[in-house]
Amino acid sequence: MAYKIMSEECIGCGACEQECPQGAISVGDDFVYVIDPKKCTEDAACASVCPVDCIELDN
Repeated sequence: MAYKIMSEECIGCGACEQECPQGAISVGDDFVYVIDPKKCTEDAACASVCPVDCIELDN
C-alpha cells in the first residue's frame, strides 16, 4: 500500500513534495503531483502538510 494524491482536489502547492523524506512525490507531465508507490514508506509526512487533505492511503 502507498499514499495517493487525489488529483482533482490538489491545488498544486508542492508542500507534499517538499515534505516527503523519500523523494516519492513529483510533478507529472500534466502538472499534477503523483506519488511513486515503490518509494512511498507510508510515513504520512505528505498527508500531514497537505492544506486541502487530498492525500490518502491507496487500498
